[in-house]
Amino acid sequence: MPRVKIGPALPDRETLDIEIAHLRDLDAAALRVRWQNVFKRPPSHLPRHILFRMLAYRLQANHLGDLDGESRRLLDGTISPEAAGKRAVDASRMSADVRPGTMLAREWNGRMHWVAVLATGFAWNGKTYPSLSKIAHAITGTRWNGPRFFGLRDKPAKEARS
Repeated sequence: MPRVKIGPALPDRETLDIEIAHLRDLDAAALRVRWQNVFKRPPSHLPRHILFRMLAYRLQANHLGDLDGESRRLLDGTISPEAAGKRAVDASRMSADVRPGTMLAREWNGRMHWVAVLATGFAWNGKTYPSLSKIAHAITGTRWNGPRFFGLRDKPAKEARS
């Protein structure tokens, strides 16, 4: 008679459902105590609904198995929605690369202003400034984004502004 390999017993789904239902009945303080038993240090800043979801996930992962290595690597490689949004905004603000020796020009109130890009900053009217924003402020008397004032940064599309 051939030998049959018997794997581990399947987890009892009903027991898991009862444990998760029990978590649902706990208040935030009791969830933190349960969290301490599972994860060691209870977070004081997480609200009850997040504590519940994370504990329920951990129970399911312990009973049914956690993510495999490939899935975990895939999720670890993704970025948060906040980071994705920031990356999209940064891409829409593309700033031109200016090298020392470049001359920037901007007309303001009928007068042409020339700025020389130096290795250590920017020269305008015989003075050296650390940033284009300082020069834009000196020209206009109001605070400006220097690269935008000198046309080095594209204006955001109308769709992106709303």
